[in-house]
Amino acid sequence: METTINAHTPSSDVQEPPSRGKDVFADAVDAKMLADIVCRSLDDDKAEDISVIDLTGKTSIADSMVIATGRSSRQVAALADHLIRRLKESGLRPAVEGKANADWVIVDAGSVIVHIFRPEVRAFYNLEKMWGHGPAAEVERPFPMVGLPPLRADLGGFALNA
Repeated sequence: METTINAHTPSSDVQEPPSRGKDVFADAVDAKMLADIVCRSLDDDKAEDISVIDLTGKTSIADSMVIATGRSSRQVAALADHLIRRLKESGLRPAVEGKANADWVIVDAGSVIVHIFRPEVRAFYNLEKMWGHGPAAEVERPFPMVGLPPLRADLGGFALNA
């Protein structure tokens, strides 16, 4: 069975999140919606070469992997910080590794694992080749955010329970 690497296109069947509270919502977020949140956050912060790899049925660690590049260690750290803040605002509690060095930061958001690299580190580890066949397709921009509410500046990011 071959791993599929696709351009990230949000599905049209994404349901509105439940409005009962952040903890309930955190359990209800599906992988596609979470990948949308991650990709939009990274794109808003000027990450480069954002790719999404579908891991469904390939591993039990996650359903999707998002890979992105920051131009410097400083940008990698900022991308990770902003993503973590947005995930927490959405009711998730991501685990983070690698922020101290900021060459390669991993954000575990449950069903989506996010890898943020400096360019030369991404080229060295080449996760796209490890998890798939051929080059990964880049994420399409602008994001057609099906089923997600707009960003709210007063909350500094996503207002998924609004």
